[in-house]
Amino acid sequence: MQLVRSALAYIALIAAILALVPGMAGLGAGAVSLAVILGWQDMRRVPKAVFLVAGLSLVFALGRDPGLITAAAGNMGRLAGLVLAVMLLSSVLSRTSDLQQISSSLFAGKPLARYLSLAFGTSLVSIPLNFGSVAVVGSLVGERVRSDGDSPATRNATRAVLRGFGVSPTFSPLSISVVLTLTLLPGLGSLDLLLFTVPFSAALILCGLVWREPEVQQETVTSGRSAGLAPWLRFGVLILAICAGVFLLSHWYPLSYAQAVTLSCMGAVVGARLLAWSRKTNPPLVSMANVSNELAIVGGSAFIGSIISGAVLGQINGDPDMPIWLWPVLAACVPWVYFAAGLAGINPIVIGTLAGGILGGIWPASALIGLGIGMVTGWGVTAFGTPFAANALIMERLTGYRATDASFLWNLRLSLTGLLAASLLASGVTLALI
Repeated sequence: MQLVRSALAYIALIAAILALVPGMAGLGAGAVSLAVILGWQDMRRVPKAVFLVAGLSLVFALGRDPGLITAAAGNMGRLAGLVLAVMLLSSVLSRTSDLQQISSSLFAGKPLARYLSLAFGTSLVSIPLNFGSVAVVGSLVGERVRSDGDSPATRNATRAVLRGFGVSPTFSPLSISVVLTLTLLPGLGSLDLLLFTVPFSAALILCGLVWREPEVQQETVTSGRSAGLAPWLRFGVLILAICAGVFLLSHWYPLSYAQAVTLSCMGAVVGARLLAWSRKTNPPLVSMANVSNELAIVGGSAFIGSIISGAVLGQINGDPDMPIWLWPVLAACVPWVYFAAGLAGINPIVIGTLAGGILGGIWPASALIGLGIGMVTGWGVTAFGTPFAANALIMERLTGYRATDASFLWNLRLSLTGLLAASLLASGVTLALI
């Protein structure tokens, strides 16, 4: 059964790669659904609930408008393929000694330097690794908690990792938040969006310096060893190569942004495999038998959001007659909607698909970037500020620090500050361009 589930995941990935071929959308969605059904016994409750709601939305679409299913299946297959490609890339990179050296070196230095190193380092590592960055760096934090006990240093390290990964949905060109936003807002350029969101991410991490614990006794302690320049250079070149591939594929060829990310990540995976063969090594093929939870959440959420947004748009005839002042107000509300939904345990993919699918269809084209900013910044704050976010749950398992404490006691004031700044930025840009 494990082999069958892994094979289905690879079929879904291949279908996403060949998305331009007729019939691949249905094949990918079917493979994702079968992989989830076969792994049902091993799945957690939240992914099960998401997938059950996706099944109900399928029944709704069959009765309301079967044409909605085609678009929803395509959306489901593209995003599932994207997640599988990033997971494969994460698995390949996690085997490298460079990554272990880089992760360990992030703990070196005095408290201020250590916090910034962990936060910005986790952000950088998360570009190709996604949640793998939390697992790699977070495991090292967990080792220090187990060996040295609970301390301000380990709590600040946990803060830095959560916040560092939390901003990656805002600025990473490979993150599912940026991919989904650019997919649903086709008139928005990736470089235009990142021009605003990258500075926002850096500013949010720096604001986190205000909300950390003093480490008077640990100021002179150096924990960790320097990785040297070579591992950082190799890792940085890899990130640049993947991002360059994404931009080239999405701008020079008739590919969606999600397809461009999938193909670029798979190019790095195939390149790593060829390099291993040239060195006379043959690492085993990565098993994807245990990805049912991820496929259920990502695929199910994408399907649900697509069906709902398609049904709502079907009720809107032509351009809505709305006052000019309402667009900046809506842009300001988008980040808060993400955060409120995250507190209720709703995956940001659902909110992103609804916001992009519904608002994107009626938003003034000249101010589309305002909506995009609201979507990715809201997603980012939700990623580190809510206890049901996957990275918070991973850190809870690795370190023992409760996700509710991390969200409400450690990060709440930073989250509110980030939400306020995100609202002002999104509404200000919308007002200026409308």
